[in-house]
Amino acid sequence: MAGNRTFTMIKPDAVKAGHSGAILNKINEGGFRIVALKKTKLSAEKAGEFYAVHKERPFYGELVEFMSSGPIIAAILEKDNAIEDFRTLIGATNPAEAAPGTIRALYATSIGENAVHGADSDENALIEGNFHFAGTDMF
Repeated sequence: MAGNRTFTMIKPDAVKAGHSGAILNKINEGGFRIVALKKTKLSAEKAGEFYAVHKERPFYGELVEFMSSGPIIAAILEKDNAIEDFRTLIGATNPAEAAPGTIRALYATSIGENAVHGADSDENALIEGNFHFAGTDMF
């Protein structure tokens, strides 16, 4: 996946609010090709595994609870310069600081419920994508 693939999740807040289609449309308009896509619900155990890197941080418990609170949409996206371009498309973690027109500016309600996750490196995109998808799930 290095270089041209990234991983994203549309988080439970955005799925519950009915923004999944609009977010997927923004992703398509941003020039990304969807390589893998599924709607699923993380158990607290699976959410804890996914966010294990944050286990020692004070927000870990809330994050796990939130991410297991409802369905998510997981996706692997492909485009040249995927990581950087996707992070630009989603905007700052704090939606109040996100550039106008970005996914978080449009659909996030708070730092904690910020609509989407985006991998922050090629290495993490590979790890996160493989957490949710088998190689046979990518097209």
